[in-house]
Amino acid sequence: MANETDVRDRIIDSGVVAVLRSIDEAQIASVARAIHEAGVTAIEVTADGKRASDKIAAVDRELADTDAVVGAGTVLDAPTAQSVIDAGAEFVLAPDCNPEMIRTCNRQGVVSVPGVMTPTEAVTGMEAGADMLKMFPATTVGPDHIGALQGPLGDVDIMPTGGISPENVDDFFEAGAVAVGAGSAIVDYDAIEADDMGQVRETAASFVEAVESARSR
Repeated sequence: MANETDVRDRIIDSGVVAVLRSIDEAQIASVARAIHEAGVTAIEVTADGKRASDKIAAVDRELADTDAVVGAGTVLDAPTAQSVIDAGAEFVLAPDCNPEMIRTCNRQGVVSVPGVMTPTEAVTGMEAGADMLKMFPATTVGPDHIGALQGPLGDVDIMPTGGISPENVDDFFEAGAVAVGAGSAIVDYDAIEADDMGQVRETAASFVEAVESARSR
């Protein structure tokens, strides 16, 4: 397992975290492999479904020979955080800001990315020791909210998630995002249903291209 600093750096270098939600355990390893082959280093498996720990472990095994970092999302409390860490998660994301979740990650040397919207939530996460902040849901407030948070709080690393697409990703990076989280815009669920991993790879590659273009400006 990579150390905490290395995992954080890989997430930022990747520029995007692909969010895998409600994918069958029989397919999830193949989906993760296809998305990684498209150029995505950071892959999140959400913990809000059945057998989440088994899915995380399956993806972790599948990508063990690569530079990928595998994490868990939708982690709402400390016990769930511990469970996904035990399954192999190297980073943990949440839609909310729970200090106990953050502290559990800190004790285990795992990157924590709590969800925030307000300055109060952002400060709560920072004081608890969060590695990055997940601005969620991002499109509710738009790209300018990144600067609105960073203004009083300093150059904190913010990863907007929720509604990010190839059409708007440029705006979020221009506003100061260090990475973005994306679900259906990068994970092609129609292709997954058809068991077409080639199309899964192609859709993810298109999103990666949009991210690379946005970051090169």
